Amino acid sequence: MKTYKSFAAHYDSLTQNVDYAALCEYYTALISQYGNDGNIVLDLACGTGSLSVLLAKSGYDVVGVDASGEMLALAMNKIESFGNPIFLNQTMQELDLFGTIDAAVCCLDSINHLKTEADVKKAVEKVSLFLNPNGLFIFDVNTLYKHREILGNNTFVYDTDDVYCVWQNAFNEKNGQIDISLDFFREDNNGKYTRSCENFSEYYYSDEFLMQTLEENSLKCTVKLDDFTDKPAKNDSQRVVYVCRKE
Repeated sequence: MKTYKSFAAHYDSLTQNVDYAALCEYYTALISQYGNDGNIVLDLACGTGSLSVLLAKSGYDVVGVDASGEMLALAMNKIESFGNPIFLNQTMQELDLFGTIDAAVCCLDSINHLKTEADVKKAVEKVSLFLNPNGLFIFDVNTLYKHREILGNNTFVYDTDDVYCVWQNAFNEKNGQIDISLDFFREDNNGKYTRSCENFSEYYYSDEFLMQTLEENSLKCTVKLDDFTDKPAKNDSQRVVYVCRKE
């Protein structure tokens, strides 16, 4: 799996539109409603740790796991003097924790970054292995509708205080895959720009495949929600949130 070396340096700047406080409230509400009253939460594919830190501030014992050492280096800078998450540099498929957990969250289409069905199966297997009985696995995926209709063969430009980014997508109709090319331009103190690049893909996984994989790993999908709301997923959902319980 890619470790997003160039992307890591600009990730927080380019995701300023993500309301992590609202995401934290969303997950804590789901954990409270569907969970086992436990306190240990895994933030899988935690990136730069924004959600991990907020979950820790909410009172959970948090383990953040990510494949990118560069992302985790930035996450470590967000640790405060209380409620510190533990951060581990691991892929989802190689998850190896010190003990069991009561809930796992995997947000912002991280599952779509796994390259093969075998990778997804291994990641789900690992999460189930460490989940306590009645523990929750909450994850979201980008849908085929989003890949085709929203991301598609489109180009997006982001101009922040820190970086100018050109984001180009290429959609593969055959398998629903999105190939992503990022070009970053950063100005130095002398007014000169340095260019860096990152290339990766998002992969489409069908609901049928995901449901079968969950069932094979003793995870029962309790509800499927539309894009971080409490509404049921629908045909034109751009993102589906799966709330699953370990049987």
